[in-house]
Amino acid sequence: MVHSARVGVLGGGQLGRMLMESANRLNIQMNILDAEAAPAKQISAHDTHVTGSFMNPEAVRKLAEVSDVLTAEIEHVDTFALEEVQSLVKVEPSWKSIRIIQDKYAQKEHLAKFNIPQAEYREIRENRLEELAKVGQEFGYPFMLKSKTGAYDGRAPALEALKGRPLYAEKWAKFRMELAVIVVKTKDTVLSYPTVETVQEDFICKLVYAPARGVSQRINEKAQELARNAVAAFEGKGVFGVEMFLLEDSSLLLCELASRIHNSGHYTIEGCGLSQFDTHLRAILDLPIPPQSLQLRQPSIMLNILGGSAPDSHLDIARQALSIPNASIHLYSKGNARPGRKMGHVTVTASTMHEAEAIIQPLVEYVNGKSVASAPLATPKPQPTVGVIMGSDSDLKTLVPGLKLLQEYFGIVPEVDITSAHRTPEYMAEYAASAASRGIKVIIAAAGGAAHLPGMAAAHTSLPVIGVPVKGSALDGVDSLYSIVQMPRGVPVATVGINNSINAALLAVRILGAFNPTLRQRVEEYAKAAKTENLDVKGVKMREIGWEKYFDQMEKK
Repeated sequence: MVHSARVGVLGGGQLGRMLMESANRLNIQMNILDAEAAPAKQISAHDTHVTGSFMNPEAVRKLAEVSDVLTAEIEHVDTFALEEVQSLVKVEPSWKSIRIIQDKYAQKEHLAKFNIPQAEYREIRENRLEELAKVGQEFGYPFMLKSKTGAYDGRAPALEALKGRPLYAEKWAKFRMELAVIVVKTKDTVLSYPTVETVQEDFICKLVYAPARGVSQRINEKAQELARNAVAAFEGKGVFGVEMFLLEDSSLLLCELASRIHNSGHYTIEGCGLSQFDTHLRAILDLPIPPQSLQLRQPSIMLNILGGSAPDSHLDIARQALSIPNASIHLYSKGNARPGRKMGHVTVTASTMHEAEAIIQPLVEYVNGKSVASAPLATPKPQPTVGVIMGSDSDLKTLVPGLKLLQEYFGIVPEVDITSAHRTPEYMAEYAASAASRGIKVIIAAAGGAAHLPGMAAAHTSLPVIGVPVKGSALDGVDSLYSIVQMPRGVPVATVGINNSINAALLAVRILGAFNPTLRQRVEEYAKAAKTENLDVKGVKMREIGWEKYFDQMEKK
């Protein structure tokens, strides 16, 4: 074993099971407190597990007696029991953090002390319609009514369902997208996985897209920073799940935080060098965590397998997933299913998000109730890897030769758009900043006159940008050439000749070909064909008829 400490886990559901898989690979002894046949216990055959409830103080004490470090795979644990045993065993994250996070209102109050952006909220002191009406006047409608502790599924009248429970109200967040970030807190630092997009259905997470789709690098980084700052406000070590809203104005609001490994992080098993389960164990045991291992290796999509009307309906979904390429199936061995119960998940990986979406689409359609026949396996369409932008549609004529070369010879279908550095600066900035998240690897930007578009695009992305100076009526494109080629140090723009979209396309393909042997071979074939055309075919003809006749024929064309 790489560490002699024994890890005790309160809870042995699917999260504990996947944590056990990580522990087994390192020969770390992990003791589970849960029911006899809990999923995590099924893959660990030793006699130091504890049978009982993680809400039972005596059972928690028994777990502490056979462990060196205690952690939890669920928030609903007895924190007073954890407080009591802290003199016998380490508790990670701290019982104080778990207690605060258990109470969502206390969590919000705690985060507010650290200036973490959240939706407006207020405590409901009397569960009466009159007080809710006052909240409606203050927050507007709709607004969220939430229980401070436990959960409410929204399927019954709120006051009736939440009768007698402490409540708070939250102003409705007009969000564009729900995001999540898995954060790892160690003894020395706070690390984060990539920002992902979560799709909810009936108050349950259905899909997770890693990375988040159509989100700029700036927003990705802001979301990670927000998540790290929120987790840094709590004591203890381990993995935390942070959920947030991306609003229409591109600002972020934290929704809530979980002091445990999280459903939104399951993609990390296949998508990253170290999964959230690996890093949780390493964090609580003070083992090394290389930050590079938290980076996304390839785009991933996770689909939760939920229970349906039949006890074994989840197995039908798993069987369908067997035919999906690049699909990893995880079943939790939780016995019979019931509607909405998480019974497993499937993660698909691919070289681009577009390909991953096409691969998983038939399974999503099947889960949505369509027959397999109506949801055939989609053939992934070519994902645009080259973005081509122009300041005006009048520049399109200049770009057509390069566009045709990309599409017809190299099989690269470019993403083509019109945006101006002067007339649509906000859209231009968002286009460039979010290009990488859409799978774009190179940007070609054509502009005439002042020709600020290539440079402004380069200022908003880390992708390579190729500028095409467009010949204008005033200075024959020399002004455009100078504008693009004379970018200040630190904002490079590769610049081709005036109106030379062919070279722009070829340079883009060469950049892509550095990491794609097939494209590199096509570039070599193109160069060979050009050599044959210029030196062999044309040269032979000139030698046959002489340069005078050859020139006369050129003039007549």
